[in-house]
Amino acid sequence: MNKAITDGIVFMPPAYAGGLGVWSSGDGTPGSPTYEGSGTGVFVPADADFAGCLEIYKTAEPQRLRYMGQTPLLPGCYLQIKARVKAISGPLPEVRIAGWAGGAGDAHVEGLVEQGPAVQLTGYGTVHEVTAIVGTGLRPGVDMAWGNAALYGHFGLDIEGTNGAVVRVDDIEITDVTSVFLRDMIGLVDVRDFGAVGDGVTDDSAAFEAADQAANGRKVYVPQGVFRLEENTNMASEVSFDGTVTMPVDKMLLLTKNFDLPTYITAFGDEMLAFKKAFQALLNSSDHESLDLGGRKIAVTEPIDMAAAVPNRTGYATRRVVRNGQFDVKNSSNWDTETFTSVATYSPSDPDTLTNVANVANIPVGALVTGSGVGREVYVRSKNESTGEITLSAPTYDAAGTQTFTFTAFKYLLDFSGFSALQKFNMEGIEFQCNGRCSAIRLSPGGNTFVLKDCFVSRPKDRGVTSVGRGCQGMLIDGCQFLSTEESLDVPDRSSIALNANANDVKLRHNRATRFHHFAVLSGDNNLVLGNHFFQGDNVANGVRNAGLVIIGGYNSSSIAENYVDNCFIEWTNEHDANPDYFTSFSFSALSITDNIFYASDVAPWFSYLVIRPHGTGHFLNGLSVTGNKFRVNNVRIDRVDRVDTSFADLDPERHKNVSFENNTFHGINTPCANPLRVQHTQSSPSSAWTVSSQGQLPFGGRTRGCDSVVTLGGLRTGQGALRYAAPYVELKQGASQSDIRLRWSESLFGSVSTILRVDT
Repeated sequence: MNKAITDGIVFMPPAYAGGLGVWSSGDGTPGSPTYEGSGTGVFVPADADFAGCLEIYKTAEPQRLRYMGQTPLLPGCYLQIKARVKAISGPLPEVRIAGWAGGAGDAHVEGLVEQGPAVQLTGYGTVHEVTAIVGTGLRPGVDMAWGNAALYGHFGLDIEGTNGAVVRVDDIEITDVTSVFLRDMIGLVDVRDFGAVGDGVTDDSAAFEAADQAANGRKVYVPQGVFRLEENTNMASEVSFDGTVTMPVDKMLLLTKNFDLPTYITAFGDEMLAFKKAFQALLNSSDHESLDLGGRKIAVTEPIDMAAAVPNRTGYATRRVVRNGQFDVKNSSNWDTETFTSVATYSPSDPDTLTNVANVANIPVGALVTGSGVGREVYVRSKNESTGEITLSAPTYDAAGTQTFTFTAFKYLLDFSGFSALQKFNMEGIEFQCNGRCSAIRLSPGGNTFVLKDCFVSRPKDRGVTSVGRGCQGMLIDGCQFLSTEESLDVPDRSSIALNANANDVKLRHNRATRFHHFAVLSGDNNLVLGNHFFQGDNVANGVRNAGLVIIGGYNSSSIAENYVDNCFIEWTNEHDANPDYFTSFSFSALSITDNIFYASDVAPWFSYLVIRPHGTGHFLNGLSVTGNKFRVNNVRIDRVDRVDTSFADLDPERHKNVSFENNTFHGINTPCANPLRVQHTQSSPSSAWTVSSQGQLPFGGRTRGCDSVVTLGGLRTGQGALRYAAPYVELKQGASQSDIRLRWSESLFGSVSTILRVDT
């Protein structure tokens, strides 16, 4: 680049032969004294070494020579000032290139270096060359770095030393030498050319933005050094980093053209910090909807507080995506779980609150709450230190009164809980390598449609994805793998959970989870659990199994379809009801379990695939569909696939409604079940009262509360063999378990019938 050639800018001052009225013995500004008729300077038209030169008699310290014309100093442009000098007589002086820096309004720009290196004249008649380079940037080889404030200069030289010296100076040359600095960087704009220092202390924000504005389609170059950016810096041009930048936490670097994590890593020199700053930019820029991690592995040594990384926002509601990379957790005490105990009071009349919490300030938001009568996956949603209260993510079923609660603070790789609400946030194609040291993701307390797609959550210590409030509303988890760190443990020893949700409309689709304590704990309504494979077995013969899927809430209205439920079971409970007894609610209703594969091996004979565990009295089935499922057990046989866990209460079999349990297949199960249940009965001896047994095949220990039909198979005959055409009436709920019926005939008959029995009405 040469501005004299490309833009026709004149840098070269005129020769002395044109007159000395433009050559000042002062600073070169208008009104300063000139050498014209001064008596201290005279033009010498012929010299043995110089064609024409200025002979100066030194009378001042220093003796100045300045061209009075304004030589422009442009951003990114570097000028070389050169003069040839020789001593004629008197004391031998030092000579150096010098200038006067002029800024806006022709004011002097203070604080700049305005002299080049000194050259000592060593003999009379010996020609010495004196040079210096001036430019905006502090770059190697630049003698006078004037930054952006200086717009022009009055250039010449200073003669220093004892007065009385006579020196001849050839015509001064000023040439554009920018190409020397940019020979390897054609098309680059160097931030140093706009005043960036790169010493880690000076604020280079303005220089970065000035370089960006001047780039005009070219790439901005950040050379080696540490560049301090004290202000928000928005770079619309592509930026190439050889050096690094530092910024306050609350200031942003917005890279519009190359917004990706590899660029931020190069810029900040630290993977964790780079991710935080890139995430900060993602939530503060309208130019990009996604952050590409570029396939990079990010070494993480402590929990990343995602809200603290963006201190100017308490929430966010515009779709944003982070994709394509890996977080790799490194061993550190920063991941150690913290446990707190505190006495507190709970009242079912205020079901989401703990009051009179001792030492409430010590209890972190997001901690797991456990205690007598507290259900699974109840967390501290928020706290009020002034009132000593904690807001829970869900009510407790039987914790009324005052007791000591335990608060367990898991540490999370990515922690969004500092946001009040985060909506439409996606993470795609990411592996969370927790390495058994931490949990993976903690959601914000509020918000909706958090998306985790095509991700690996590998070896989380305690939890994969945790919801501590309602930030899981409408959550979508699709095509993800959850790989437990407890694979080598037997089932009773496991405690980790892949994910939980408290709000409605969660979609879990086509995921795979291995050997957690639970795959998912869902306590909202209207969920879709589709096409997942979750398996939780071990190598223990006749071993116990945990629930793979825990559905919490009576009225559920969820669909569980086409999953592979492997060595675990589905549990349905109402343990988040503050008043668990049935009064006027829908009770256990509106759940659909359809077309799933249920498989287990080497399990205890009392194992069941579908377990209902009611809390409180009076509950019943009020809408349940279990259809098209394949139930199989290998190596052993189990009693049945359905069971009511009566640890806290039983179902009321007199109230079941709208139960559909049909078109399922059973292999390795002693007692299959169905509703409606078809039972064939053969009466071999004449009787007017036939007892038809359901053989325990009505689901969930139900009673025969209905009989849809009784059809005779073949003829009915009397003891004497006479054929009869007769119809019985039906007595329901017969036998000790009230699961049989009795057919009453008008006379003693024998024969066969087919009946359809029901547990519901």
